[in-house]
Amino acid sequence: MRSIRLKEMTKSQGEGLILNKINLTIPSGEFFALLGPSGCGKTTLLRLIAGFEKPDGGIIYLGNTDITSLPVNKRKINIVFQNYALFPHLNVFNNVAYSLLIQKIPKEEIEQRVIKILKAFHLENHIFKLPSQLSGGQQQRVALARAIINEPEVLLLDEPLAALDFKLREKMLIELIDLQAKLKTTFVYVTHDQFEALTVADHMAIMNHEGEIEQIGTPKEIYEFPVSSFVAKFVGTTNILNGTLLNIDSNPEIDIPHMGQFKVYIPQKKEWMYEGCEAAMSLRPEKIFISKKPVENFANTLKGVVSQIVYHGRSTQYNVIINNQFKLQVFEQNEEHFVQEDIDYDDEVFLYWQVKNALLLEN
Repeated sequence: MRSIRLKEMTKSQGEGLILNKINLTIPSGEFFALLGPSGCGKTTLLRLIAGFEKPDGGIIYLGNTDITSLPVNKRKINIVFQNYALFPHLNVFNNVAYSLLIQKIPKEEIEQRVIKILKAFHLENHIFKLPSQLSGGQQQRVALARAIINEPEVLLLDEPLAALDFKLREKMLIELIDLQAKLKTTFVYVTHDQFEALTVADHMAIMNHEGEIEQIGTPKEIYEFPVSSFVAKFVGTTNILNGTLLNIDSNPEIDIPHMGQFKVYIPQKKEWMYEGCEAAMSLRPEKIFISKKPVENFANTLKGVVSQIVYHGRSTQYNVIINNQFKLQVFEQNEEHFVQEDIDYDDEVFLYWQVKNALLLEN
């Protein structure tokens, strides 16, 4: 398998810039996710890699080979679309065998390869069915089987699970992870669903509305240490509080108007950071503890009033109003059938969190 490398990739449509000088390396054999809001250029980037569109500028490398001008059928790159793009008039066998038939591979070899891959995808009992006779999950597996039967070096997946219900999507995500681990093929997975990206990816890139890459890293790095408020808000849920940075060299703090001063964590000092600059504190709801009793030995504490309670099954979400103007979200894991402390609407509560969970970001 070979890596994919994009150098200074740009693409426009009319007067609008879709991709703005994208530089990206996708290592060989990785499950890589491209995550971003609708319209950020994710699918365009995938189509450029596949060869369906040409860039306005930049170079696409497959390994050390420049494939920017190479035709689609010469790239050893396949793509699975959101709607699967199965041939409705062909049965499962012929859908999967199609690319081999185009290459004029001997009939016996085609039959052997197709049967083998259909068994691997648990589709051997559906060989003669048309796509319309299959479930959504079965259609997705047929599309995947068709895409990998000619052993591509890179498999591109453009929101392939979007049409499935939640339970089936969870199941298919696990199947995709197992498939990629078995094949060792480079997978590039495009989605706007943060849950999917966090679940499947070895590494991921977050794209913003300007067609730029905001951050690249492992799912854990991006979730725990976002580089910007945009990433923090887009990947997961967070509370963003704006203020002024104080005491940057020792025990850094942020002063949030009408709320107070709080100690913050700075993983790495950046050029924009200086005492007195505008900054933001990102605080994940699950990192905040909530109690009706005052607490001690925590650097950061707040007092507020519960305005909303939302039961999510695995967790309970509390919306807490601070000083009649700020709203903080708090997630509490439902570890027991009956909680020790029953928190209700309009209760006065105390919120507290560790310094390392209050991340300083650029405002």
